[in-house]
Amino acid sequence: MSSSSSSSSLPPQTLKIGIVGFGTFGQFLAKTMIKQGHTTRATSRTDYSQLCHQLDVPFFRDVIPFLEADNDVILICTSILSLSEVLNSMPLRRLKRHTLFVDVLSVKEHPRNVLLRVLPENMDVLCTHPMFGPESGKNGWKDLPLVYEKVRVRDETRCSSFLHIFESKGCRMVEMSCEEHDKVAARSQFLSHSIGRILAEMGIESTSMNTKSFETLVKLKESTTNDSFDLFSGLFIHNRFAQQELMNLEQSFEKVKQRLLKKMSEQQSLSSV
Repeated sequence: MSSSSSSSSLPPQTLKIGIVGFGTFGQFLAKTMIKQGHTTRATSRTDYSQLCHQLDVPFFRDVIPFLEADNDVILICTSILSLSEVLNSMPLRRLKRHTLFVDVLSVKEHPRNVLLRVLPENMDVLCTHPMFGPESGKNGWKDLPLVYEKVRVRDETRCSSFLHIFESKGCRMVEMSCEEHDKVAARSQFLSHSIGRILAEMGIESTSMNTKSFETLVKLKESTTNDSFDLFSGLFIHNRFAQQELMNLEQSFEKVKQRLLKKMSEQQSLSSV
């Protein structure tokens, strides 16, 4: 793992970026890319043609002309769960040029493996995880982490130009292998989502006598439940390290519970003397 400057010595290129999956996160990234002078176009299973018209982004209902367009970069912004289905349904043989494929999913080994399996060997692959979104990044991206691995990159200038989108916004650039990312994410992102979901199942709400610690728990519950259960499921199903962390959480809860019950038993024994 390393925090580093990603730019080459050459000035960044203006890129033509095709976005696959134009949901909330794809729109969020597109707005910054447009402001920086890049050309964007989009395709999605949902019809976003009206929204794209407002953003002046060409929308392709048919994926074939999208693939045949002159894209420098194809940016994958699908959900974790739909990634394989979406990519397998795309006639990638219709690609007209060598292209850099970039994903922004919250797990990394899964998209890396899928992209390497389905893409022609002459396509470049960059796996990234912007560790922020429309809410946390609404006041700027300064010091927010962008984790990435250059999985298969021949055109360094094009890759550096894409990474410069984030670097120029002040992101903390963290180069890390997909495997290491998923190990760390299982103990951080997945664990926090799990605890937030547990708190939601308990139905915790703010009270008139909140401590600071309890306020933190309420905010954790709210932030994790703002994300879809599909995202949470994806963090578990497609991160091979998450299952062990779920078992660790369960075992640790049981240990704390047994310590409490043991202490209660000791106190009850003392009281009965």
